[in-house]
Amino acid sequence: MAWIHTEGGKVLSTRSRGRDAYCLPGGKREPGESDVDTPLREIREELTVAVVPESAVLLGVFEAQAHGRPDGVVVRMTCYTAAYEGRLEASGEIEEVVWLAYGDRHRTSPVDWLIFDRLHAAGLLL
Repeated sequence: MAWIHTEGGKVLSTRSRGRDAYCLPGGKREPGESDVDTPLREIREELTVAVVPESAVLLGVFEAQAHGRPDGVVVRMTCYTAAYEGRLEASGEIEEVVWLAYGDRHRTSPVDWLIFDRLHAAGLLL
């Protein structure tokens, strides 16, 4: 699950400690969580902000080769847009928070490439 947040033609992205690629904020679902619960929890843990649950809108589901994994290992990412409250700040495993434009697509994971393409086609990513 991932949270997609764009501003001024750029998308919010993060880089975890020890990783070489940027990834859209989010993570894996824990037992008992819904599709929306996962990004709410993950964003609070990673970026210290509260995503507003009633503002969540499904952007889409994307599948691609998993970054840094053997060929054939696929990651499936369900993405939501949503408003948030608070001040964005890296926390826990997140080393860096950045705003990326479409030209930065190569700095992300393969599944993010698909999401960047969708955002760019919609005019949300310059």
